[in-house]
Amino acid sequence: MSYVKFTWLFKHIFSVVSGNIFTPEGVTDVVNIAILGFGTVGSGVAEVMAENAQSIAHNAAEEIGVRYIVDIRDFPDSPFADKLIRDFDIVENDPEVRIVVETIGGVGKAYEFTKRALLAGKSVVTSNKELVAAHGHELLEIARRKNVNYLFEASVGGGIPIIRPITQCLTANEIDEIYGILNGTTNYILTRMITDGAPFEEILKDAQRLGYAEADPTADVEGYDAARKICILADLCFGRSVDPEKISVEGISGVTLEDVEYARRLGYKLKLLGRAYKLADGRITAYVAPHLISKTSLLSNVDGVMNGIVVHGNALGECMFYGAGAGKRPTASAVVADVIDAVKHLKARKYLGWEESEPGYLVDANDVPMRWYLRTGSGLEAIGRAFGDVRLISYPGDYPGAGPEEYAFATPSLTGRELEEKCAGMDIRSRFRIL
Repeated sequence: MSYVKFTWLFKHIFSVVSGNIFTPEGVTDVVNIAILGFGTVGSGVAEVMAENAQSIAHNAAEEIGVRYIVDIRDFPDSPFADKLIRDFDIVENDPEVRIVVETIGGVGKAYEFTKRALLAGKSVVTSNKELVAAHGHELLEIARRKNVNYLFEASVGGGIPIIRPITQCLTANEIDEIYGILNGTTNYILTRMITDGAPFEEILKDAQRLGYAEADPTADVEGYDAARKICILADLCFGRSVDPEKISVEGISGVTLEDVEYARRLGYKLKLLGRAYKLADGRITAYVAPHLISKTSLLSNVDGVMNGIVVHGNALGECMFYGAGAGKRPTASAVVADVIDAVKHLKARKYLGWEESEPGYLVDANDVPMRWYLRTGSGLEAIGRAFGDVRLISYPGDYPGAGPEEYAFATPSLTGRELEEKCAGMDIRSRFRIL
């Protein structure tokens, strides 16, 4: 056994016997962090930091300690109760706190505290997709000026590593498209509609009972959560900011069992996708909408609450990142990984950011041609006048309301506006994009 290995083993045995916390070889100091918010993610971060303290310290080459946890609530039974404080000013004014972990959520106090922490010269790590999507450019610019880091791996995809691969592993590529299943709640609902044949409203209630959906599920089922995530990904992939308030967003509340059956007969599945891609002229489009995707697609078997993100680069081609897109432990895992990264870059800021976009940079998704699935109550004559010869999808007619005059078919490539013109006067019951 070498001298180095023997020394490491001796220290490890001594630490176990004595009950002391072992400090791995190369660890020289304690880096103090503060956690803002002790909800699902914040408590998960504290737990992972405690459980994996030794491996975290080894990977960071520094011992990392949780100095404060800021929350307005009391948690007297928590093992971290001695860390809890109510006043963010204490964190802001403590020079020994080098990194702040923001898990409050939203854009109120989270925005205020993040900005103050960065201005005080502290790096900030967050899982807050809403804040990054709305104010990421501003906060990254403050971080640049103060020579600190603003890191947000957990803001997209929960525990799935995606931001670091985009900004490090894939930087030799020109990325021209990124899309994926970015919301576990909607994916769970659509999966159950496919496998169980139960309607949207019934499965939504199940999702709420199981904790997959909030009491107010609007942000999930209407696509706003996915919109924030795809905008962050578009910012990183294409280098300019995309405002989630300016992209087309459509949720899944209009998806019916009839649509699920028609898609199946066509050899497709219905999935809610966030999608952003570069056009030939260098502009981009970004949107969120239900899509019919082929059963041969990489995303076809991403079911339940899982997420999948596909990136296409000119050198790499297509690759997919898959995993748990939410949840206490997976999200905390990504947050703590960013904490380790921030510790490694206390003296050398990581480059991470994007520019403000120029007018005309974002193209409305309805101005980009693509194929469409249509379900209509209009007859064959009306379909023929509008679309000519189309391939009709057979339908058994065993769902209530599916009368003899209901048809479904796939269109040729059309813009959304062209589709609207052709459908004028028709009884259109569903329309979704085909990927």
